[in-house]
Amino acid sequence: MRNTKNNRQAQDINSIKISLSSPEDILAKSSGEVTKPETINYRTYKPESGGLFCERVFGPTKDFECHCGKYKRIRYRGIVCDRCGVEVTEKKVRRERIGHINLVVPVAHIWYFRTLPNKIGYLLGLPSKRLDMIIYYERYVVINAPEGILNAEGEEVKYLDFLTEEEYLDILDAQPLENQYLSEDDPNKFVAKMGAEAIHSLLSKINLDDLSYALRDQ
Repeated sequence: MRNTKNNRQAQDINSIKISLSSPEDILAKSSGEVTKPETINYRTYKPESGGLFCERVFGPTKDFECHCGKYKRIRYRGIVCDRCGVEVTEKKVRRERIGHINLVVPVAHIWYFRTLPNKIGYLLGLPSKRLDMIIYYERYVVINAPEGILNAEGEEVKYLDFLTEEEYLDILDAQPLENQYLSEDDPNKFVAKMGAEAIHSLLSKINLDDLSYALRDQ
């Protein structure tokens, strides 16, 4: 009987879509922030507070018992311990709850630059090897270059040019002091970055509507 029910449910599903959650969706579903890389305390064998198994975030490891043991048994169900901050509930909630980590800098998800087609590479017009050089902090990429910016060879530096750290620092040293205080949106400011932060800046400069219309006209 159970197999028949499962087969009927399977037939009702036409397709399944897998995608990345947006930052807003993750925060809305999150039960708390993970702030430490630790997992289990080697003395108490309990999850570290704020760690990857934190009971405040994911729920208790024992049914109806908080981390510190102040509240035990089902009669305290739903109470959040004022001492350890853990909700008194069933341990199975740990299978459902998710936490989040606030990143110091952006990261590039591997789905978007390691799969075929290379989605980020296509949007920016960069081959995979050059894209890797940005993401893995091997080279700076020029995001904004005012006229008259020259490299050590006397050649003009242009948008999407790649720079070594030495070349980047030499160009910065050659800029007037007031250039450092200009906004990144100012066309007169020299801007070059590396890592996923650079990718984010480059992608944010693309007008997707204009690009869509241009591609349709080709």
